[in-house]
Amino acid sequence: MRSTFLAGLVLALSFGAARADNTSTVYDFDGSFDDATFSVESAIVGKGLVIDYVSHTGDMLNRTGADVGSTEPLFEAADIFVFCSAVLSRKVMEINPMNIAHCPYGIFVAERQGRVMIGYRNYPEGPMQEVQALLDDIAREAVGE
Repeated sequence: MRSTFLAGLVLALSFGAARADNTSTVYDFDGSFDDATFSVESAIVGKGLVIDYVSHTGDMLNRTGADVGSTEPLFEAADIFVFCSAVLSRKVMEINPMNIAHCPYGIFVAERQGRVMIGYRNYPEGPMQEVQALLDDIAREAVGE
């Protein structure tokens, strides 16, 4: 699941679109990477949600690039905020327990070639659209919309 998310993230960032191949929704952030991470964290916590983990994906990619034979820098920085909503998770899993495949949820902050972005993975049609709406609300709040 994480590799699918990261592939969607890389695809979305390389195209620079708000939506790329329906894998991710990305918003530009007018400010620094650090300001964007603070804004995302504040928006998540402001919804009464708990951040379970922050994946420092950009650091990992930069650290391991040479180990996998790559010299291509992908991001100046990239973090993924991982969290869940007990209310929404229960709701979508009561409809279909296999919606567990989409949990936990994540919002990323990435800086690439001086562009700071906030985004999330797009979910399938149906009950998971309610989760996507939450992610969109958080991302839009974080970018100041």
